[in-house]
This record gives sequence, C-alpha cells and structure tokens, in this order.
Amino acid sequence: MTTLAVFGGSFDPPHVGHVLAATWVLSATDVDEVVVVPTGSHAFGKALTPFPHRLRMSELAFAPVRGARISRIEAQRAGPSYMIDTLEALAATGASLRLVVGTDLVEQIPRWHQGHRIPALAPLLVVGRGGHAEGHEDIVMPDVSSTEVRRRLRAGEEVDALVPRAVRRYVARHQLYRGEE
Repeated sequence: MTTLAVFGGSFDPPHVGHVLAATWVLSATDVDEVVVVPTGSHAFGKALTPFPHRLRMSELAFAPVRGARISRIEAQRAGPSYMIDTLEALAATGASLRLVVGTDLVEQIPRWHQGHRIPALAPLLVVGRGGHAEGHEDIVMPDVSSTEVRRRLRAGEEVDALVPRAVRRYVARHQLYRGEE
C-alpha cells in the first residue's frame, strides 16, 4: 500500500522551511510521496494571494524534491478548505496517509472542522520550526515563516536565504507582496 504524507498550507509564499520539511519526510520516514496541498479558500477567512500564484510558487519551490507533487484538490472544491475533506478524498484512493504539521498547529487541530478525526485518518508527522519547538516534534527546521517573508518583501529586505530562487524570481516577475498585509 502506498503511503502519502499530506503537507497542507497556505504556501503564501512557500519558503525553504517548507522544502526542507518535505525533504526530511521523504528521507527519514516511511512514506512514498509527499503531496503538497496549497489551501484553496482558507477555512478561517484569512486573506491569501490568489490560488494560481500560490500553486505556481509551490510547483517551483518543490520541483527539486523528487517524490513531492503538488495537488490542486482544495481549489477543485467550492467553499472553505477543510483538511478532513482533503484527507478523506486522498484516503479514497486506497493510500495510507500521514499528515505533516508544524508544532504551532498540533494544538489547533482539535478546533479544525472535524479535527478530532484527523489523527486517526492520518497520523501526524510533527515538524518544529526554530524558535517554536515544543518538545513533541520529530525534527526542528530553521526559524522561517511566510509571514516574515511577506514582511521582508514589503519592506524591500532580502529573502535570499529564506525563499527558493525560482520562487523569488516568480515573486519579482509578478510583483507579489508589495501592498499592505
């Protein structure tokens, strides 16, 4: 049976921490593929860069990671994106699932739509972020966030060490993250 690690997020923009997390999952755990799932419509109403941009940036960011693929599944459904719906759709393919989450999200999962069902459907692979490690993560990644990347881009500051080169080029070409948050 194929085991998929589902890695959902806004990816607004995807950064090196995301890429490192996917690489770790493929290198150190017993999964066959990482399915990167950009959020379609944020369940909590968070304003996001339009989906086509986030999808393309995700494709560019994860392109070097053999075993990672980008899914459009959440954009194909109307209404808010709920992880439980995404997991159920992927489970229907017959695959075994794991869910990649950051330490900052572990405590929030019970508050997600039908969140109590998620760990049984897709046991968690917990990734810590530097400065946010809480002791129950499997590995800790560098302290980088999309929020900080957007702030730096708006301020005209460098993000070279934080964002994959192809994503930086895309952001510049499309003049993303220049307005107010």
